[in-house]
Amino acid sequence: MSSDAFRLVDDAVPHTYRHADCLYAGSDPAALSTSLSEQLAARMQDNKHYQAIREFYGDRKAARSSVPLISHIDEGLFILDVLGSSLRAREAFCIHPMLQDDNALRGSLESSSVLRRIGVEPDVVVLSMEFRAVANAYLAYQCVDANDAFVASCLREVNDMLIADKIQNRRDFERFQLGSHPRSATLDKYFRNWLRRLDVSEARYQEIVRRVAQRDT
Repeated sequence: MSSDAFRLVDDAVPHTYRHADCLYAGSDPAALSTSLSEQLAARMQDNKHYQAIREFYGDRKAARSSVPLISHIDEGLFILDVLGSSLRAREAFCIHPMLQDDNALRGSLESSSVLRRIGVEPDVVVLSMEFRAVANAYLAYQCVDANDAFVASCLREVNDMLIADKIQNRRDFERFQLGSHPRSATLDKYFRNWLRRLDVSEARYQEIVRRVAQRDT
């Protein structure tokens, strides 16, 4: 999750792409069932990268909504399953908050850090660092208009992570702050800019949001 966007969305719940090459042979990402996605997300709970973020977050909750921060990871994993993302993309999504902002990045180098103790995979760290670089290169305060110049990643897996993050950010913004936040118009434009850059159509966005809502019921 990009920390800038998360702050601006009032920390409600706690960022040129084709949705192809589905991880699940013979299946269409758009047809992946909610129940299957939930099963796949549940399996991640035994993964050391998921365990790392659970320990990192502990029982912390979003300040105003009181939603556990780990919910952002669980929902993101659900979206990544819908996209048919790779295992290491999901693992990188798990640990990205541990590297996203400057304080977390510095803390990750401490000898007692969760990342060092658990021993995350190097390629997963690479994906998380690329996510950090791309997401932090275009933050909400930099949004001017629909023609803002910024780039997606050269790595499909990182773009998957960005899609999951930005869909969550936009959904939470629309649920909790659209029309009421003092920068509502700018934030709306910002999230739409990101999804457009990532080649996520409005129809695709609405489809995934619908499936997330079904998962929540």
